Amino acid sequence: MNKTTVYVWDPLVRIAHWLLAACVLVNLTGLVEEGEMWHRYIGYTACAVVAVRLLWGLVGSRHARFSDFWPTPARLKAHWQHMQNREPDPHHGHNPFGAIMMLALWAVVLMLGASGYLMGTDRFFGEEWLQEIHEVLANGLIVLIAIHILAAIGMSLYTRVNLPRAMITGRKNLPD
Repeated sequence: MNKTTVYVWDPLVRIAHWLLAACVLVNLTGLVEEGEMWHRYIGYTACAVVAVRLLWGLVGSRHARFSDFWPTPARLKAHWQHMQNREPDPHHGHNPFGAIMMLALWAVVLMLGASGYLMGTDRFFGEEWLQEIHEVLANGLIVLIAIHILAAIGMSLYTRVNLPRAMITGRKNLPD
């Protein structure tokens, strides 16, 4: 099978992806103590990375822009039908289901940042309900990350396009 190499992910997209992954990994694995200064700063850094990526979704390179991958009902339906029929449906950027995952991950990271910030304010310090929300969000993020990783591997096998490598090199080898 012949393949065409396509430049997809610009450096900002790749750096944001891996920096966010590193921030989440450090905070979720307990490499820093929960609630301590470094935990908060890493969480704020993760939120800043998401904010930059959201801005880049408006003004960035072609495949970084929301217009290239926003998961509209029509795009979702078409992608689902291609998958059901086992037809190739190569997307240079994110496929519609990948876009939903990406948006969900970003939303949870931002909610974690907001709840973490609120826990440090005078008004909400020590509020058990807020701590529980923060913990539920963190556990939800772990579930989303697991689904994200499994889906990237699964779609790589299904489409024969090495998606993790593309997030490192910026290039996808798409079937002709």
